[in-house]
Amino acid sequence: MMTVSKICELANEVLDTEARAVLGLKRNIGENFEHAIDILYNCKGRVIVTGMGKSGLIGKKIAATMSSTGTPAYFLHPAESTHGDSGVITRNDVIIAISNSGETQELMNLLPLIKRFGCPMIGMTGNIDSTLGKTSEVVLDISVEKEADTIGKVPTSSTTATLAMGDALAVCLMEKKGFTKEDFLMFHPSGKLGKGLTYKVSDLMLTGERMPLVDINMSFPEVISKISEYKLGMAMILDENKKLVGVLTDGDIRRTLLKYPASIPELRDVMTINPKTINSDSYAASALNLMEKYSITALAVVDENNCPVGVIHIHDLLRAGVA
Repeated sequence: MMTVSKICELANEVLDTEARAVLGLKRNIGENFEHAIDILYNCKGRVIVTGMGKSGLIGKKIAATMSSTGTPAYFLHPAESTHGDSGVITRNDVIIAISNSGETQELMNLLPLIKRFGCPMIGMTGNIDSTLGKTSEVVLDISVEKEADTIGKVPTSSTTATLAMGDALAVCLMEKKGFTKEDFLMFHPSGKLGKGLTYKVSDLMLTGERMPLVDINMSFPEVISKISEYKLGMAMILDENKKLVGVLTDGDIRRTLLKYPASIPELRDVMTINPKTINSDSYAASALNLMEKYSITALAVVDENNCPVGVIHIHDLLRAGVA
């Protein structure tokens, strides 16, 4: 019987073996991978993913990931395909065929039909010299040094590597397509992911007396007091027409104290002019994107006349599950 220490030792070995398998794929990222991305990007129909057994289970996940990130995809069981299900394939589709050996019989039975339709085929295999490797328009090498089980036969490292390669395809493809958080929302309207992304800025922003508004003519110390009072790390500075002309942030204050150690400057000389803003109808995810891009923690929410109607803080976004 295995002791607890032996079990933990074996578990660590499994994780190490699979980690090496995934990292080993980096050597195979090059022209073939770029070609595969181009084929998928230019697909006019759907991406049909097919594979048998454990490869098929991984294929289902790859198809699901692509479908949820802007690339219509469908999993086709190769055994069922020769009994009528191949009717889903059209001449506009791209095929991703998965087989570690590259010789899976059920997959071989499907190849003539794929060739008849003239569909570009991306082969994912651990044997690039196999039938699948030789008949694919582009082949992605997913070979691993060894499986992670003790007998070296159970699909473990190989399926993990296949899944990782599929994720790399999906992520690069969504980036090439310019897929955004807002696009992601359309495919995930329910559940925690969708709930967080359905919020608009207007749902989460602070309004009315909770907005840190100050007049351009206020003194620098008075504005610092306001910032401390509202605890948002910034104040919105207004002109005589109540329009936003700048903000003063914690960072501005630190820079000012370093620049003017022995004097009190005018507010207009140290505030950030033309600050980043957002409108209330924008998705909260867009506000988070701006904050991440420009390393800021709060945004002024303005109307069409550049008058503040609210302020949104990164903590409000995090609490709402937007991140």
